[in-house]
Amino acid sequence: MRGVTDDARPQDAPLLDELMPWSVAPLRFGRSWIVAPDARTLRTRWARLTAAEGAERETLFRPSRARTPASTVAALPGQRTGTVRFAREAGPCPAPVRVASGPFDEQWLLPDHRLIDTARPELWRVAGEPQLFAVEQGYVPGAAGPALLVTAALPEGRSPAGRPGRIRPLFRRPGGLEPNLAPGLLDFLGQRYGQEVGARDWLAWTVAAARPSPAGCRVPLPAGPEAWTAGVALGRDLLDVQLRGALSGTKPRLPGGRRPYVRAAVPARPTKMAYDSEDEALVLDGGRISPVPAEAWEFRVGGARILEQWFAHRTAPAEPGSLEAIGPAAWPQEWTSELLDLITVLALLGAREPERAALAARAAEDAADGAAALRAAGVLPPPARARRPASVLDHREEGPEGQFALL
Repeated sequence: MRGVTDDARPQDAPLLDELMPWSVAPLRFGRSWIVAPDARTLRTRWARLTAAEGAERETLFRPSRARTPASTVAALPGQRTGTVRFAREAGPCPAPVRVASGPFDEQWLLPDHRLIDTARPELWRVAGEPQLFAVEQGYVPGAAGPALLVTAALPEGRSPAGRPGRIRPLFRRPGGLEPNLAPGLLDFLGQRYGQEVGARDWLAWTVAAARPSPAGCRVPLPAGPEAWTAGVALGRDLLDVQLRGALSGTKPRLPGGRRPYVRAAVPARPTKMAYDSEDEALVLDGGRISPVPAEAWEFRVGGARILEQWFAHRTAPAEPGSLEAIGPAAWPQEWTSELLDLITVLALLGAREPERAALAARAAEDAADGAAALRAAGVLPPPARARRPASVLDHREEGPEGQFALL
């Protein structure tokens, strides 16, 4: 098989931007203290901030051009938080929500619009079951790893290398209504491959076959149904692993009964992570976890090793006296449990990465008329309305200072 570059056959492989037209730029939190790996930390930080007054509250808040304690903004859709100026806030901490703060790194966020520089309310309106978010990674020439990741949690959307990506919800409306796809795409695919194609089938194929390019992800469409069926099957497996078994109802496990476990307890405040390839062990100072397959240690997104990123987000030093410095006194047991699960997920995905890359390369070579056929069928280009968020008027949203927002 001849090699296929990242931007091979640009005339035949349509851009994901054309096929999933509505996309949103990454969120900008603006202040790191509103995100934490555990919810208890966020409640403690909130209590510290609301107990402060005047200049001290302003300093702890970390004002930006977009948000200060005097900012007036509406509540986030679906969230019950205050809308008075934060300078006067004295109420209880809002319930933290789970977010994907990076690839394979779910943390907790204070869902208060007064604290978030750019929250992308249009995403909050469509979040929740059965929504899935396809997160297109920023292009990094020559970088290994998947070009597209999927999460059920609201994603921040930033790539590990700091390059901007795009967030593409699978559905345009709450409740899994109106797929975020070019109108007519699913019917076109059904006729092309002689089988019913649903929105999740499309997402599965995309996870398996999408290829990075400087213009964004490209999604080749194979000529025949055999390649399509094989790609969808592989993509479903990859989706289920990325979603921690949410599709199958079975938690991901390594084959052969292998299971990573703690051989030596993780110390109270580990500072370094390393890998012992001979023993297949992850070393956290004096702590030791094994077996850790090499595929898990080497798994990268955007050129960044995921395990190292995950560890750094939990151990990076913070400025003394800041809200960021408030955290667990010792390494929590739940972090170890999350790490064990993450190792399993990355090992399973890494083991199938050669298979995924080979399928994507074959699909790119086999895609003789993808974009041309879509244009001939009137699927491309998508109408301008498909690039805009749908109107969601299922509930009223509280505006600044307790007024109701007009949508």
